[in-house]
Amino acid sequence: MKIIDLTQVMHADMPVFPGTEKPIFFPANTLEKDGFIETKLSLYSHTGTHIDAPGHMLLGANLLNQLGIDHFVGKAAVLDFTNIEKQEISKEDLLKYESKLKDLDYVLLKTGWSQYWGEDKYFDGFPFLTVEAAAWLAGFNLKGIGVDAISIDDMKTTTFPVHYKLFENNMIVIENLTNLNLINEEIFVFSCLPLNYENADGSPVRAVAMFF
Repeated sequence: MKIIDLTQVMHADMPVFPGTEKPIFFPANTLEKDGFIETKLSLYSHTGTHIDAPGHMLLGANLLNQLGIDHFVGKAAVLDFTNIEKQEISKEDLLKYESKLKDLDYVLLKTGWSQYWGEDKYFDGFPFLTVEAAAWLAGFNLKGIGVDAISIDDMKTTTFPVHYKLFENNMIVIENLTNLNLINEEIFVFSCLPLNYENADGSPVRAVAMFF
């Protein structure tokens, strides 16, 4: 079995969504003082490579702890939009993948924007789904959609229509993926297991692609 890590490394100066505080990694215990090392973590639930639950924005929708564990694992494929010459990914741009989508649980949108992780450019200019495209994808039996950018919506939005359209269909959103360029196989198993905590609106994940 081959595994590719699709998770960005977390650290104190990592990129976070504007308005969100950066994570804090506090040395709670040290070898010198306590004989063991333990770190106290302080971070938002949508830090780094993470999942948005439908209940993140949609009142009454499922939180992560209300979804079955099987919701976070499934057959996936990468849809390549690294050479798209506009920001909006339309329904028409997705049609060439239609036959593949019928057998998938997840689609991962490769925009190429993970290469700008840690730079100002990471926060703007990346391709994103139109609402029509999101609605079309929601018509398939997908568990969720991932992207190698900081958001699946346009950064300029204040209403997050793509998030809402997916959440209305009980789909999760995985953001800040990386290494999608390392995936060459057509179909693989995608896993994005969240932390198991109560009222989970979101969670950092260790996202991986697995090939059997």
